[in-house]
Amino acid sequence: MKKILILTALGFAGFVGAQDIHFSQFQTQPMSQNPALVGVRFDFAVNTVYKDQWRQIGSPYKTFAASADSKLNKQAIEQGYFAAGANFFSDKAGDSQMGTTQANLALAYHLKVAKHQTLGLGIMAGLAQRSIDFSFLTWGNQYDGTNYNPDLASGENVGATSFTHADFASGIVWSYNNKDGHINVTDNHDLKFNAGFAVHHLSRPKYSYLGLNHRYNMRFVLHGDGLISIADTRYAWLPGFMFYYQGKAKELLIGSLFRVKLQQDSKYTGYKNGSAISFGGYLRARDAFTPMILFEFHQFAIGCSYDINISGLNPATNSRGGLEISLRFTNKNPFMDGKIQPVGRVQ
Repeated sequence: MKKILILTALGFAGFVGAQDIHFSQFQTQPMSQNPALVGVRFDFAVNTVYKDQWRQIGSPYKTFAASADSKLNKQAIEQGYFAAGANFFSDKAGDSQMGTTQANLALAYHLKVAKHQTLGLGIMAGLAQRSIDFSFLTWGNQYDGTNYNPDLASGENVGATSFTHADFASGIVWSYNNKDGHINVTDNHDLKFNAGFAVHHLSRPKYSYLGLNHRYNMRFVLHGDGLISIADTRYAWLPGFMFYYQGKAKELLIGSLFRVKLQQDSKYTGYKNGSAISFGGYLRARDAFTPMILFEFHQFAIGCSYDINISGLNPATNSRGGLEISLRFTNKNPFMDGKIQPVGRVQ
């Protein structure tokens, strides 16, 4: 009975709150954080991520997302630049396969406001489809007094099985990058920060399978992340945080990775490919602890994390939450980004 109650609560969470998807590796989907992040971290990047959650207590929640973003007018980068991006995600939740499929387009402009610093404003528009399969659900009226009988009528007015709506978001982001498009031959002096604020569901679209006037709550996002190199070593810290506020739901995710550069790209010959490994963890307050590892090689990166459940669901989950895997490709090697400007000793 306890398991049934938990599954019921999870299955109908979307009806009462209509909360958004989330990823522990939140940097892998910048547009889900803030549309102003397009074009900030890389000149061009493609990211994919897959999450499998709550498998141990019933039908798992499965979420897949993919995005691509790019700087546009690189020739004007000294004063500012435009950037654009697109993302897509599909989410299936619980026995009813309650699903969300959404595609978005984003446009941002990043103005250079000081040395190594830009201030960006982004907007995003998208189209979403919500769906549910009521045939997989069971009801009290289908209990014949002894057993469950699927041939009995449920007696429920289940409503529509799908609907669509438009969706809009906007955000602002401040970015600091001491490389500023250049490389120093003196290695590992990187210092990078991004911090921003975004609002999603600006139009508060309707969310009801029964034709009611229930609407999405706007989602407010405050976020920040950085890369702090330890000079003249192979090491760096990658701190980050994400705070969501949507209706009555709040979520704080905070933590850090420790990065070890395994090999630096050869700056002149190209005979060596850069690589690095990062490991650490994030805490989702009162919900989960997430150990995480990221391996980078040349233009590719693969990340893996696992949510260890510490919430009130722990007795049912036995601490098991969700596995998450991400892949990234950039068209310019992040180990070799910009024009070489020899400074200090030559390696």
